Amino acid sequence: MRNLIYIFLGGGFGSIARFLISNYSQKLWSIGAFPIGTFLVNMTGCFLIGILSAYFLKIDNSLKYLMITGVCGGYTTFSTFSAENYSLWQNGNYGMLILYALSSLILGLIMVLLGFQVMKG
Repeated sequence: MRNLIYIFLGGGFGSIARFLISNYSQKLWSIGAFPIGTFLVNMTGCFLIGILSAYFLKIDNSLKYLMITGVCGGYTTFSTFSAENYSLWQNGNYGMLILYALSSLILGLIMVLLGFQVMKG
């Protein structure tokens, strides 16, 4: 139960951080139509999950639920996606890495498009 509370609290913090960083960085740096706010959040989230994953491999405790699943998950799921791809690459599962990365990108885009089509009615 404690781990669920950690995830809940971390997720809220990560979501607020995502909103603030994305919103303010988009206002500070305008690069045409490039979504710099989301890009910055995704890249910093990937860096953060790399640091935290390496740390919690050495020191396994329940704070990993607060920091990795909660904060990083609320901040950006792209960091988890990237960490999973890294794990596939590290384990030599190159075919699965390509399948997972490409299918996530392509099917994700298609699902957004389908969601819009469903709501157009």
